[in-house]
Amino acid sequence: MSYEPEADILRIEAGREPIDYASEIGNVIVHFSRKDKPVYFEILEASKFLKKATTLLRPTRYTLVPSA
Repeated sequence: MSYEPEADILRIEAGREPIDYASEIGNVIVHFSRKDKPVYFEILEASKFLKKATTLLRPTRYTLVPSA
């Protein structure tokens, strides 16, 4: 995994197979092997992505209300 602050891109290697093609899904570019296995990810505008992901993954707090 590497981060390029000037471009705000987070790169994640998920496999060692050679890259055959890539597909852009929103701000994420997914690189696939010839067997359609995702092997490399590039997250564009990574700081925004991670801030949103952190918010979404934050546990929800519940208040217990005594039953009557």
